Amino acid sequence: MTLASPTHTPANRTGSQQALPGFSTYNSAMVSRRRFLLTAAATAPTLALHAQQKPAPQPCEPSLPAPILALADRRKDIVPITVDERNSRLDLARDLMKQNGLNAILITTGASLQYYTGTRWGQSERLFAYVIPQAAAPFVICPHLERDRLNEAQRNFPEHDTTLSYLWQENQDPYATLQHALADSSVATGTLGIEEHTQFAFTNAIAHACPALKLVSATPVTAGCRSLKSPAELALLRLANSITFDVYRAVYLSCGPGDTNHRFSDLITKAYERCGVQGDASCQTGTNTAVPHGLGTPQTIHEHEMVLIDDGCTVDGYTSDISRSFVYGTPTDLQRTVFDIVHRAQAAALAAARPGVEAQSVDAAARKVIIDAGYGPGYDSFTHRVGHGIGLDMHEWPYLVGGNTQKLAATMVFSDEPGIYLQGKFGVRLEDDMHITENGAELFTPQSPSLEHPFDKA
Repeated sequence: MTLASPTHTPANRTGSQQALPGFSTYNSAMVSRRRFLLTAAATAPTLALHAQQKPAPQPCEPSLPAPILALADRRKDIVPITVDERNSRLDLARDLMKQNGLNAILITTGASLQYYTGTRWGQSERLFAYVIPQAAAPFVICPHLERDRLNEAQRNFPEHDTTLSYLWQENQDPYATLQHALADSSVATGTLGIEEHTQFAFTNAIAHACPALKLVSATPVTAGCRSLKSPAELALLRLANSITFDVYRAVYLSCGPGDTNHRFSDLITKAYERCGVQGDASCQTGTNTAVPHGLGTPQTIHEHEMVLIDDGCTVDGYTSDISRSFVYGTPTDLQRTVFDIVHRAQAAALAAARPGVEAQSVDAAARKVIIDAGYGPGYDSFTHRVGHGIGLDMHEWPYLVGGNTQKLAATMVFSDEPGIYLQGKFGVRLEDDMHITENGAELFTPQSPSLEHPFDKA
């Protein structure tokens, strides 16, 4: 078994060893709920990423409409998360482990790995794991063939002076390596929290390799940390929302009746590139707007028909999620009526959201407006929850949904997205992201004032 530990650790290991300090970097890849954008492992240090993470905005392209060409590169506004902040995240994780009776938590890939280490590591069938013990230094389980990437990525890793790296060869059992590493950290018995997105194949193999450990969910720790946003995280989320609002507005002004939904979506992608970030959006028209997440059929925008766009962008890993419903031309009376109800429901949810209230009460406030207006009962027309947490994942804990009694706290961030969907006719959804303040809640972007002027700042 190949065992590697940093040369700067207090004690050297015996046997085959290799000095590897740790790993970290940033990647701004976003996973949409409708599109799973391919994410690669991070391979560059933080400061270099902002020069590489997105292609430079294209020079003026005659084929792009003027509103899109007017968009500015926003990468200069990005202030990344610091190593010191990630050190404090490990401290909070250990406090939450103590409160919840966990001896360690294990994370493979995804947003939680990025949250604690700054790293995006591509998922494969080979076990790669980052483990945070409650009372010992973090360690990494890594395929030996990835040692150079691990070495390169480590520069801004929190607690890198004491983080251990355990490497396993292709003909070795990575789960035996994990069991050995846990024993080195005095976690041979006790409770191991598994991050919720860990593949079953990994969790099942860990359970067989470590029968003396009780495996439980790490969500009380990971969500407990990630649901409370720091000032730096709030700034990145605010910037992502600002960029999405500007991109949506530019593309709205660039399109009209006769354009296809695919052209609308393609222009949004190009507009994000002008801003130096990655993002996309779905665009649905007519009766397809009554399907909350749309259909894949090609569509053409027609005057007086509903258009619904949804999704967002990623800024240093942090996501936005905004929906707008609008009409080119004059809306019908029914379209106006439904829009006004959804607008009031969104405002009701915003007014209900504040520290100390249950998450379900925010959903209930919006749902009451819609039901009282005759579009009930229950989930008949408003078919989904009113909101979800948002951060490094577009959808993350906590969720604003009936039955969730979790209390809201200052610095949490949620979508606020009520909707009414009339099958065979049209649907209206209005979505902005809100953050919980000490005194209530505030939207990052202005509410849409009307179907005719969806991006006016009333």
